Amino acid sequence: MSSTDESAPARDRRGLLGLRPNRSALLAGVLTLALGLAISAQINQTRDLGLESLREDELVSVLDTVTQRSARLDQEARELEAERARLAGGSAEDALARARERVGDLAILAGTAPAEGPGVTVTISGGEGVVAASGLLDLVQELRDAGAEAIQIGDVRVVASTAFQDRDGAILVDKSPISWPLRTVAIGDARTLASALAIPGGVEESFRGRGATIRVDPADRVVVNALHAPSEPRYARAVSPDEGHATP
Repeated sequence: MSSTDESAPARDRRGLLGLRPNRSALLAGVLTLALGLAISAQINQTRDLGLESLREDELVSVLDTVTQRSARLDQEARELEAERARLAGGSAEDALARARERVGDLAILAGTAPAEGPGVTVTISGGEGVVAASGLLDLVQELRDAGAEAIQIGDVRVVASTAFQDRDGAILVDKSPISWPLRTVAIGDARTLASALAIPGGVEESFRGRGATIRVDPADRVVVNALHAPSEPRYARAVSPDEGHATP
């Protein structure tokens, strides 16, 4: 039988096999796959956290906290994109002027300048012998995850290099022993910080489970006045932009 006598089903199959996906179809496929993976990861995370056993009001609290974190991260991303666009479209002098304007912000992040603003004061009592250094580290990490921009534990300013240690029944924060009741101050969105600590199974519940008493007081203004003495890096050194883009 000649090619002109080929059956219709065979021609249909060949036509389908000859289709080539365009860029839009490929993009849609990739986005669908990414969405599926994200949903799967979220389901697994929900199961790991045991959220299916929580009450309705507890689920609402968790959802509220996650929504606030997402909104905060989206806002930060937009601000960073806008900043990058301004710097890319400006001159070196503009970039230098902007960097000088941010010296105060960087000093707060580095712990070398006092700060004030909205936030929370966390008071922990009865922690002697029942609260470990890991518990304070969890507290700091939860506050940072919730957007805290400056944190002070007792008389110690918490920065990236702050160390927490258990030693002879005491807790050391940057080699300084803490005293009880312990007062921690964090600057950030007060409602978000308080909600993050109150998540079921989170920091507040963990401290109470160990026998300690914890109180979180949101306020429109708190003060972080402990300072961190900067130290010279032993191994790291600053590089020029050209060196920074070089392939190691």
